[in-house]
Amino acid sequence: MKLHSTQTQQYQTVTAYDDLGVEFNLVRYEHSLLVMPEVAPVAWDVASFESLSAAHFEQIASHTPDVVILGTGKKQRFVHPTLISVLSAQHKGVECMNNQAACRTYNIL
Repeated sequence: MKLHSTQTQQYQTVTAYDDLGVEFNLVRYEHSLLVMPEVAPVAWDVASFESLSAAHFEQIASHTPDVVILGTGKKQRFVHPTLISVLSAQHKGVECMNNQAACRTYNIL
C-alpha cells in the first residue's frame, strides 16, 4: 500500500483543523461553513449549536446533498428530528459528530 498526499485542487479537502477552526485547501476558516466537494466553502450563518433552526437545514437541502456531516463543536451533539425534517423527507442522512471527527470523515468520503 502506498500512502502519500496528493493535490486535489478541484475538490475541497481538509488540510488542517484544531479547536478554533478548519483549513480547506490551505485556507483557514474560524466560523461555521457549508462545504461541498467541488465548491469553495461558504459562510453559514450559525453562531452556535443552540441557534440551529429548521431554516438552516432547509438551506442545506437546497444544495441537494447525498449525505450531511454536521460538525457540532468540541462535543458530539444530536439535532432534534424536527430541525432536519426537510432532509429526512428527501431521504438524506444527517450524521452528527464533533468537529474533528467531521473533518476526518469528510476527507474519507
